Amino acid sequence: MILSRSVSVLHLCGVSSAPKLLSRKFKVSFALAASSVSFRLVSLNRSDGKWVRGYASATEAEVERKGNDTFFADNSVSWKSLGLSDKVSVALRDSGFDRPSLTQAVCIPSILSGKDVIVAAETGSGKTHGYLAPIIDQLTHTTVLDSEHTSGAQRPISLKNISLILCPNVMLCEQVVRMVNGLLGEDGNPLLRVEAVCGSQGWPDKQPDIIVSTPAALLNNIEPKRNRRVEFLRSVKYVVFDEADMLLCGSFQNQITRLINMLRFDEKQVSRLATSSVGKPMEIDASLAQFDLENDDDAEIEDGSIFEEEEEEEEVEYLDDTEEIPTDETETGSDTKKGWRRVRKIYSRSKQYIFIAATLPVNGKKTAGGLLKYMFPDAIWVSGNFLHRNSPRLKQKWVEVTVDTQVDALIEAVNNNNNNNNSTDRTMVFANTVEAVEAVADILEKANIMCYRYHKNHKLDERANILADFRENGGVFVCTDAAARGVDVPNVSHVIQADFSSSAVDFLHRIGRTARAGQYGTVTSLYTEANHDLVEAIREAGKMGQPVETAFSRKRGFRNKVKKRAFLKAGEAEELQSVRV
Repeated sequence: MILSRSVSVLHLCGVSSAPKLLSRKFKVSFALAASSVSFRLVSLNRSDGKWVRGYASATEAEVERKGNDTFFADNSVSWKSLGLSDKVSVALRDSGFDRPSLTQAVCIPSILSGKDVIVAAETGSGKTHGYLAPIIDQLTHTTVLDSEHTSGAQRPISLKNISLILCPNVMLCEQVVRMVNGLLGEDGNPLLRVEAVCGSQGWPDKQPDIIVSTPAALLNNIEPKRNRRVEFLRSVKYVVFDEADMLLCGSFQNQITRLINMLRFDEKQVSRLATSSVGKPMEIDASLAQFDLENDDDAEIEDGSIFEEEEEEEEVEYLDDTEEIPTDETETGSDTKKGWRRVRKIYSRSKQYIFIAATLPVNGKKTAGGLLKYMFPDAIWVSGNFLHRNSPRLKQKWVEVTVDTQVDALIEAVNNNNNNNNSTDRTMVFANTVEAVEAVADILEKANIMCYRYHKNHKLDERANILADFRENGGVFVCTDAAARGVDVPNVSHVIQADFSSSAVDFLHRIGRTARAGQYGTVTSLYTEANHDLVEAIREAGKMGQPVETAFSRKRGFRNKVKKRAFLKAGEAEELQSVRV
């Protein structure tokens, strides 16, 4: 009886179509010189006149011949040849990173150029160290503090260049902190001081070189404190948005909008200061960032009219994800520019913006990529041949199941990996809900397969301990999609989808937990008739050698068909199960 109920929970309840993903027109080629330490970037002109920079990995046929060379850059490419200092290059090698990956070989010089950079590369391609290394390199070379400015209390405050890294959740923040602390200098200490501002960790007493935070935690710590906000905004020189597609859409959108506007307004003030005859800096009021920064003028700022009007709008619910992105015109027909449009003002830039993503929708104005094209039209784009594709180092197994066969197929899939008698083998089993995770774990434990359980109902410290144990000891890790994005667990050899993912984006992030950093891996996907349309479309894209986004029609009818079929089939399965129970 208990087992039967567990089976019914496992059954997928719905399937939604994925957002339109990165267009193929963004693909460009990258070639590494076989006999030179330098590398060559090939840039192509997009149809809309913008420049894109990227790289191309080896083809699937080359994988059999070259193996891990589809991940690493050419042997002649070194950390130093990419422009990194000896100090950072040695720290990377001492941490076990002997060679740059293809992604790192392109994004590091791009970031060192000082321009805004958008890195859209497949999971496990080395993106995190790809942005950490050049930022740390530049911060370690900053030995002279910015000029002093005076706070409201007439207290001199020394400013130094710092980097802000934004992540969608606490676990990713802590992971980035560990990676920064893993780059050590000759004295055995981390090259830079890094602090996480999230969860139970408040604002640091002494300003570090790198602050890693979630958007909500950062706003909660800087908005109520005027002096802290002023000092922080002026100090930030490098801003990284990790998992950018999540941050730019959904529940994070209003928070990120507010933060970008604050940072951009600080740049505008600094730019005005540079061209002003006034000898001392103007004090920043970050609340102005919520106003139309393109249409203000110095007279308005000086007489305080904007400050007064903004005061009435101070109660901003930046956690609300239902607000639409404003268009070029307001409802009353005014041509006042609002929302994202305000960042297009041309002025001297004093901050660098870096966006990192493993999946980046671009088709449509409200997709993450569409917003970035609009907000940062001159940014360098780094993308690759395996973006939105199955890695050629990945072996996939597809198993269609029913309510009657689902449990046996799950246990068989888990045992196939455990039969290697390697105590450190790591298997990740994904389910769509917390209830399904608990059901899967109960089924496995009844089959004498011990496993970890990982989902949002665990406290943050519990999740951290569970993840640490899995990293160290291996085993079977049953989880929701909370572990699908950004969580780096080395040597995961097998990913199992006990519930098939509800979208192509989730599918790509799940399978990206294995075959990382040049390794090989296996994915076993259990799917039901309710998932058939989505599975068929994804498999067809793989057979045709196309990116997964081509599996989706732009017509609304296809999306509705997938959702309707999944809903009906899930309902039939639940009804059948209730009769049997």
